[in-house]
Amino acid sequence: MEIWKIFILFLSAFLGGAAIFLVKSDKSQLLKLILSFSGAYLFAITVLHLIPDAYNGSDHEEIGIFILVGFLLQVFLEQFSEGVEHGHIHKHHGSHAFPYGIMISLCLHAFLEGMPLAKDQHNALIFGIALHHIPAAFALASILMQNHFNKRNIIIYISVFALMAPLGFYVSYGLSNGTIGGVEDYFNKIMGIVIGIFLHISTTILFESSVDHKVSKRKMIAVLCGIGIALIGYFTSAHTH
Repeated sequence: MEIWKIFILFLSAFLGGAAIFLVKSDKSQLLKLILSFSGAYLFAITVLHLIPDAYNGSDHEEIGIFILVGFLLQVFLEQFSEGVEHGHIHKHHGSHAFPYGIMISLCLHAFLEGMPLAKDQHNALIFGIALHHIPAAFALASILMQNHFNKRNIIIYISVFALMAPLGFYVSYGLSNGTIGGVEDYFNKIMGIVIGIFLHISTTILFESSVDHKVSKRKMIAVLCGIGIALIGYFTSAHTH
């Protein structure tokens, strides 16, 4: 098991959330560009790597159903998370009101996102997920700050969120090699659900990055860079085989 992946997943989310103490949320264009880049990168990795791998198993006839389940699951989760995983920051009024729906759905989302990393042989997915969690953690920290949580509590909750993707990676690693419960036969089905989530997240990010179906030059460059880097990784891995 590659420990460095756990550190990258944790630190990206933790530092993304901690940045709330340094950056004003309403003027952070860099985070929006990171979001566009990671959305395009996740979409490309899903199409180039995850979907072909999932359909490569013996139970490939059923994978499409689980992809749809994952897609609909993310639609359901967003009823509670309010799009925080897309980097959305909503105003929440009230004194010390804890956003349970946002926190729980966001943690479940991050846990599921960490699961494909057990079979991320070419390390293509790890960086996309890590980048994706930076604006998500920043948005979560912003909501907590708006609800008048102190710095210590914000750091605690950001740390909990940052642990979810590494935990998903750890659990899926155990599932994939049969050390947890011997349910490795279901691993591709789980990946189908994660693929559905990734498709929803990435396409929503790309669609929402445009106003009147127009994308700024900076965002277009970020999107093309995300897809380009994914393609470079794809052709590099294909060449090595």
